[in-house]
Amino acid sequence: MEKTERTYLDMIKETASWLRSEVGELPKIGIILGTGLGDLVNYIDIKTEIDYHTIPNFPVSTVEGHSGKLIFGMLGGKYIVAMQGRFHFYEGYDMKQVTFPVRVMKEIGVEILFVSNAAGGMNKEFMVGDVMVITDHINLFPENPLRGRNFDELGPRFPAMTEPYSQALINMADDIAKENKIRIMHGVYVGTQGPTFETPAEYEYFRIIGGDAVGMSTVPEVIVANHAGMRVFGVSVITDLGGKDIKEVPTHEEVQKAAIKAQPVMTSIITQMLERL
Repeated sequence: MEKTERTYLDMIKETASWLRSEVGELPKIGIILGTGLGDLVNYIDIKTEIDYHTIPNFPVSTVEGHSGKLIFGMLGGKYIVAMQGRFHFYEGYDMKQVTFPVRVMKEIGVEILFVSNAAGGMNKEFMVGDVMVITDHINLFPENPLRGRNFDELGPRFPAMTEPYSQALINMADDIAKENKIRIMHGVYVGTQGPTFETPAEYEYFRIIGGDAVGMSTVPEVIVANHAGMRVFGVSVITDLGGKDIKEVPTHEEVQKAAIKAQPVMTSIITQMLERL
């Protein structure tokens, strides 16, 4: 066990060192682009673009809609690194692999992490295409990414999760939405392992325990980012609605279509947030 985890630390440092040699100057802001949100890269003034499969120790995304590239460039006047495609627990990766890119981001100097995803909504006020700023989350994954021996150089053994999503960044997004008359919602994201979409009863259960939206990602990365001392801003695009009174059957294709439809709102908010940082 100890040997495996020390090897994991070596992998983080090796990958970060490789990126330094390939990219040179490295950013302090990271963005993880979820399903249907990869088009944000069209607004990035790209300096360097690297396929995941060429990066030492990186997993490779297997999901349609996740192209699998690490992109360095300018967005909103800030130098950023963006993950176009993320890794999911349901693909068969373990939590160390799922969160490996966040560890590498921290190692190269990233201090603020933007995370986006597509999610199913159970809040009765939500509509398909709404953008939900994540205020908190409920972790229903079967494993925590911090399980195992803790190494102090990565973060504390028992990290606080009292403010997993930065209130200052949430306030900034609210100000931007108000100034631009953009409809944004707020809510609690429930993270589950997938890959099945939720049953009507599960949607009701998640709503009863305090959830507003549910998805199959984000929570592991946010836990690790908090463990590493990064500030996090998270946002979900509501791509379908669920519950006992909802009869629509969600598909991955419809999720992607709804996420792409919300792209202009996402782009506007994130770009303006970057301008103000």
